[in-house]
Amino acid sequence: MQGKTEFKPYVPAETNLPELTLRSIFLGVIMAAILGAANTYIGLKAGMTISATFPAAVVAMAVMRILRGSILEENITRTTASVGEALAAGAIFTIPAFVISGVWNDFNYWESTVIMLVGGVLGVLFIIVLRKPLVNDPDLPYPESVACAEMVKAGQKGETGAKYVFSMMGVSALIEFFKNNRGMKLFEETISGFVEFGRYKIQLLSGSNPVGNAQTYTGGVFLSTPVASPALIGVGYIIGPRLSAVAFSGGVLGWWLFIPLAIFFNVGVGDLIKNGADWESLTNAVWYYQVRPIAVGAMIVGAFHTLWGMRKQLIQGIAKGIKDASQIKINKFAYSRLEDDLPITSVIGAIVLLIIPVVLIYFYFTKNLLSAVVAGIVMSLTGFLFSAVAGYLVGVMGGSNNPISGLTLSSLVISAVLMVALGVKGTAGVGVVLCVAAVVCSALGIAGDMLHDLKVGQLLGGTLWKMQIAEIIGVIFTALVLVFPMAILHKGTEGGIGGKYLPAPQAGLMSVMSKGIVSGEIAWPLIIFGGVLAFALILLKTPSPTLIAVGMYLPFETTSAIFVGGLIKYIADLIARRKAHTESEFVKIENRGILLASGLVAGESIMGVLLAGLYLLNVNLPHISENPFIGLLVFPLVALILIFIPMGKVRE
Repeated sequence: MQGKTEFKPYVPAETNLPELTLRSIFLGVIMAAILGAANTYIGLKAGMTISATFPAAVVAMAVMRILRGSILEENITRTTASVGEALAAGAIFTIPAFVISGVWNDFNYWESTVIMLVGGVLGVLFIIVLRKPLVNDPDLPYPESVACAEMVKAGQKGETGAKYVFSMMGVSALIEFFKNNRGMKLFEETISGFVEFGRYKIQLLSGSNPVGNAQTYTGGVFLSTPVASPALIGVGYIIGPRLSAVAFSGGVLGWWLFIPLAIFFNVGVGDLIKNGADWESLTNAVWYYQVRPIAVGAMIVGAFHTLWGMRKQLIQGIAKGIKDASQIKINKFAYSRLEDDLPITSVIGAIVLLIIPVVLIYFYFTKNLLSAVVAGIVMSLTGFLFSAVAGYLVGVMGGSNNPISGLTLSSLVISAVLMVALGVKGTAGVGVVLCVAAVVCSALGIAGDMLHDLKVGQLLGGTLWKMQIAEIIGVIFTALVLVFPMAILHKGTEGGIGGKYLPAPQAGLMSVMSKGIVSGEIAWPLIIFGGVLAFALILLKTPSPTLIAVGMYLPFETTSAIFVGGLIKYIADLIARRKAHTESEFVKIENRGILLASGLVAGESIMGVLLAGLYLLNVNLPHISENPFIGLLVFPLVALILIFIPMGKVRE
């Protein structure tokens, strides 16, 4: 528009540097596969993924410095690499639901790959259409994009930070090797036990008169130390003390309130114990079959509350997208390379063409053309609509806070209701509903990531169409390989995906809701109770009812480990504030801590996938010991690393 101050990127438009090169793409797709596998593991275990932007930027800077690459080649590498985490988020929130729900007996490679491929490419294309109004909006601060661009600029003059990422990957991988059941086990991850309340007689009264005989109630509470997991501690450190405390509060509600109440008021518990049931197994059964449905109900209400809270952003994002699309035809002026998108007519044509294979996938599930077309329309409209929302939220809050699971759930509910109305029920109905959700979720994961990448590219001076090509290449490559870590983890982890060690909360939620709406197999009283609980939390202005519900859904030792990471971040910030003399020094310390925590997450995650793969190859490593107290040493070790290593030489 006229009258605005001209924006000047780090690399001017007239400067011609190597950018979309073979080495930048090759390094990017390799990193995408590694980061995708790492985030698959941590996402299935903790219910959240960790932004790959910063570690990808650090590794790209370090490698390209050795190869004497340009800053724009680094930008292409980072753009391609970050696809791994983004597509992993879209995949693990939905694809495992096919297995959890029973639609598939195992991960079907080609169906999963096509879903991720089509959804991911659609996410790229949707954002190309929406790019101009969102990236150029002066009211959107893009906090993570600005931080990433500043880190890359600083890296041109000094330390890249790669040593922090790689060293912690080694430490974390080594710890996982000695604590995983598939590795050379040295110690147990947790110390747990059950504290019994005792036996109490309660007489029910009607007025002043007893009703029946007094019943004997018994119960207790399950106690566990946090899991000795550097990755989960790293997750808590990255998300910070506030969000980790919110998630932990859900664990406290579920494990220290709802489970004890459910056990205590079940008069048959005493008979179960007499007949040989143990308290720990009973506690886990109550959590799995009663508390998790409550958490599902709370997640649903929390997700729709999130959407309602950003209704203005939703309307603004869509309005800008429509306005921009109408202006494309009348603005025939020449773009500089900094404004040169892929041809918009080709993009729109590609979107239309990609809807055809999506409809064919839906027809594969339903064997009903009308329902397949309706599902395709739902996917297209909600995919584009929510891509605008996801993009807007990345601009407001950063990619790490993009609620794609809540947006996906809305698509799932809409498609499920329509399938029931069209008479598509049973396994076919569940399959097509999950497929709609999976395509939309993959699109949203990529959409948020791509908008973040395009903003970083704008600040650095990257060529838009080259970044968009790199993103598509990253999607294609990642979609082809991402099924393997999911399948390996499912077969090589005790209980598989959906079990205790890989609970996959979002995928479990998608499974429960699709089966519940389409097939009627849902514990509605517990779901409704969870929804009422979330509504009460909303009225109390409690932060993030959705995150509280996720905390209820996860094992207690998982949420408590994340909380430990948040506490470490709180202590680290207090010490850093005292040590740092300026705000820039504090930011430098904070960035080092994030890189260290990212390395902890990546190292354990990659080793977890490798050990699961060895198990599938019948490679059984000997166990050294199973001493549970050795694991307690992990917490002070990780705390010392995350608190004191970032403090060194802040005035370099």
